[in-house]
Amino acid sequence: MTAVDRLAGRQRELAAIDDFLTGVRAGTGQALALRGEPGAGKTALLLRAAERAAPARVLRATGAEPESQMAFAALHQLLRPVSGLVDALPEAQREAVRGALGLAAPTGGQDRFLVSAGVLSLLAEAAVPDGLVCIVDDFQWVDRASADALLFAARRLGADGVGLLFAARDTAEARHTLKDVPGLTVGGLDAADAALVLAARSAVPPVPDVAALVVAATGGNPLALRETAGLLTPEQLTGRAPLPDPLPVGDGIGAVFGEQIARLPEATRLVLLVAALEGLGDLRLVLRAAARLGAAADAVDAAEAAGLLDIEPTGIRFRHPLIRSAVHAGAGAADRRAVHRALAAESEEAGDTGRGARHRAEAALGPDEDIAAELAAAAGLARARGGYADAARTLIRAADLTPDRRTRSLRLKDAAVAAWLGGRPGQARSSLAAAREAAGDGGPSAEIAQLSGRFELHSGDAAEALRTFLAAVEQASVQASEHTSGQTPEQTARARLSILADAAEAASYVGDTDAAVLIGRRAAELPEPGDPADAFLRDVLIGAGALQGGDSRGGAQRLRRALDAVPDDGFDALLLLWAAAAASLLGEGDVGARFGARAGRVARVSGMVGTLPVVLESTATAERMNSAFALSAALSEEGLALARETGITNSAAAHLANLAVCAAVRGDEADARAYAHEALAIAIPHRLGLRVGVASYALGLLDLGLGRFEQAHERLTALTTAGPGAGHPAAVWGSTADRVEAAVGAGDVDAARASVDFLERWSANATSPRARALLARCRALVADDGAAPELLRHSLDLLADDSGAAYDRARTALLLGERLRRERRVGEARTHLRHAAEAFGHLGAVPWERRALGELRAAGEAGERAEPAALTTLTAQELRITRLVAEGLSNRDVAARLFLSTRTVEYHLYKVYPKLGVTSRTELARLLA
Repeated sequence: MTAVDRLAGRQRELAAIDDFLTGVRAGTGQALALRGEPGAGKTALLLRAAERAAPARVLRATGAEPESQMAFAALHQLLRPVSGLVDALPEAQREAVRGALGLAAPTGGQDRFLVSAGVLSLLAEAAVPDGLVCIVDDFQWVDRASADALLFAARRLGADGVGLLFAARDTAEARHTLKDVPGLTVGGLDAADAALVLAARSAVPPVPDVAALVVAATGGNPLALRETAGLLTPEQLTGRAPLPDPLPVGDGIGAVFGEQIARLPEATRLVLLVAALEGLGDLRLVLRAAARLGAAADAVDAAEAAGLLDIEPTGIRFRHPLIRSAVHAGAGAADRRAVHRALAAESEEAGDTGRGARHRAEAALGPDEDIAAELAAAAGLARARGGYADAARTLIRAADLTPDRRTRSLRLKDAAVAAWLGGRPGQARSSLAAAREAAGDGGPSAEIAQLSGRFELHSGDAAEALRTFLAAVEQASVQASEHTSGQTPEQTARARLSILADAAEAASYVGDTDAAVLIGRRAAELPEPGDPADAFLRDVLIGAGALQGGDSRGGAQRLRRALDAVPDDGFDALLLLWAAAAASLLGEGDVGARFGARAGRVARVSGMVGTLPVVLESTATAERMNSAFALSAALSEEGLALARETGITNSAAAHLANLAVCAAVRGDEADARAYAHEALAIAIPHRLGLRVGVASYALGLLDLGLGRFEQAHERLTALTTAGPGAGHPAAVWGSTADRVEAAVGAGDVDAARASVDFLERWSANATSPRARALLARCRALVADDGAAPELLRHSLDLLADDSGAAYDRARTALLLGERLRRERRVGEARTHLRHAAEAFGHLGAVPWERRALGELRAAGEAGERAEPAALTTLTAQELRITRLVAEGLSNRDVAARLFLSTRTVEYHLYKVYPKLGVTSRTELARLLA
């Protein structure tokens, strides 16, 4: 086949590929997906890309339909030539990639994104020094674990010199899968170019009328053109004989191949069927399995001579995917089962029991527990390697073959978990529903109910999740009393504590204090756990319930006991989030912020990306409470992207709400409203009271900063009195200081005093300086003129040594300056107003800076806007990198925690240093401190 035949009329596509390769050679990350119908010429374009890629290294893989459920099969094929570079990866990524590629035993239970992050790092290593081009054909048949890892990398390519070039059939599913990758549709050829292909392939050049008919019938599909031209006689091509009706084109291409296959000897057809069902292209395995069925090794020669197969010393490949489809379609069901049995036997003899189990499953005629157990074991291996989506599909097939209802229910439940962890929430829900149906009355109802609640909590209605969890608590209690759970008493108690913790989380989302009280009582009924982490969690649940049930002293003591038990090291990120929640319930938001920031660090070290969006909610809030608004927004942008990537919709709402608050502080009205409304669009129908409260608070804070006191008073008061999400304790408490200020500004002093009374009750157990400073500031706003300045000075004194209280100090200094100016003590007022204006300017709090400068001018000083702090000039990615570098991490560790390549980190730092005016990591750390 000539180059003219293969690439005629593809100037547009070739130009796009040349641009893609130029970018890779220039050191930038590139991704491109070619989409088109079978025979459009995608493979030919990929071959041309490989030919033109030099000096960049080229790695190649091809998806195979029989391998589409084998976790990491395509990734193994693609990365095998560079597997020696795995040792250069950060430890967690290194072990994950080794397990995924079969280079080491999987560690088990790892996050699917940890493998993806490791693949990105490995690609960056392989791109040194001249760049790397990864070419993946038939992407629609790539196993999901490999596809997830490659698409994760495609979304994060930076200054790596890595190019990912995919080709896939143009289907709705492929378009959805590749939606984040720039696409190029490879369509049919026009009449002139199609005529060139016909002329190159035909025995004689076709006359124009015949060429036009063939082009119209084929839609310009290059494969259809070639195959049709090869089947027409010279008389038909020159118009001396009529064309066949219908032409063997379009859907008939497969029939053309089918006719070719049917003319081959029986033994050759058998070898073709073995190759079609084997899928890997392993020539030795194909020939051994065919031999089991009586076909000699030389039977493959006729298929090669007919142009249906390409054979290399160790590999066998169909010339076109439709040939494999035609082989499969032309074989009888009994023949296919016999081939699967032969392949299963050969795979097992080679030590690949997982592949053998899958072939046995395809050969099964009905339920078979032995085969189902083998499939479940294969799914367990895929899950241990991080291939959750593929494990889910394997478990579903295992369940289909499982005769016992309870065992079938357990496997469907495991499939639901694997699908959820694999980012397939729809499949997770359907599998769980099937598990519930299969369980009947004797299945693991409490466990299934808990999973259902978790799915709902992450991406559905939080109130429904709470109801489900509370029902699961009762079911678990019944199972424990009847001893039907099959667990030891210690295991039963731990399982009940886990469900109670989930219920408490749902109650906190909704703002249901009655449920929190009930959960606390249920937790108190459990025996004292021996495990410190379980004991901590039980204390938090009991303390939260008591505090919200009116037992302020008892609840506070229990929460203090829990916080005192938090070790300096050893708790995972989710337990640290419970510590943050406990501190917040005590009215110590600054202490909670410290735990939230620590949870973020722990989550990054662990590599558990699937939990990171939820952890980043607390981390981003912590940075906002510590006056780091730019970094808070950067973390929420990261969390939002990961939440969308993992399907955790409700976490996305939290990050949108936090972004709205950060934009409100900046005075960016358009962004604040857009983020808040997007958050509310998720939070209101999902009954996420806390998210509704934070998004609504952002709009009230925006009005307050812009001096619209009446509107701010109305919005912030609504958080306590009416509307969806109203009355959520955390939202009411978190907005109190702003509510007091808005009420005073609007002239509603009674409302302001009521809010101060609320804050006094809420913070009665708080001991942190920031909590006491906030209360002093609010008291000053409703105090007599004589007492107000001293209360504000006391508030400033309490915040003097708090490095994270810059925003609160500036707010307090502004109020003190305003009060002193009204008392005509302008000399004293100027000092505080000047400090407030400078602080607001450095923080990027534009409306607050404008208000402070206006007061300063009224006090007789012509203040000027301060330069924003250097950190506010950085991009979100630069901020995230800078913060980790300042903590002392190496570039490689930063890359691992942010799921970037080392080269991307280096590229960003190259831009950061001059922006910040520093020349070393030491200076950078000092600046951030």
